[in-house]
Amino acid sequence: MAKAGPAAVRERVRRFALGLPGAVEEFPWGESVIKVNKKVFVFLGVGDGSHPPGITVKLKDLEAHAHALTAPGAKPAGYGLGKSGWVQIPLAEQAAPVAELLCDWTEESYRVIAPKKLIAELDGG
Repeated sequence: MAKAGPAAVRERVRRFALGLPGAVEEFPWGESVIKVNKKVFVFLGVGDGSHPPGITVKLKDLEAHAHALTAPGAKPAGYGLGKSGWVQIPLAEQAAPVAELLCDWTEESYRVIAPKKLIAELDGG
């Protein structure tokens, strides 16, 4: 099976994120973000090809955070967001993480941001 291209991976993460309880997509600054409870949990950037594709997620779990930073080209997010656990992960790199792993990190980011009642809903409670 051929590896999905960056645009397909981004779209898969986008669809996954929008499937989480209470998630909505907004376009501040002309880029796609997915929010829960009016707070961003994943930045998807612009999807028009004008910038390299990538996602930015908030990872409080130390293992997940460290793992994300090992992805090719990954770095703490700009604007001071890196200090609070946000990691920017490029999708066009040769050995970029697969969609499944990016979806896991997106869910982790969601769990950091979402209210407890929505996390309980996600967990089937």
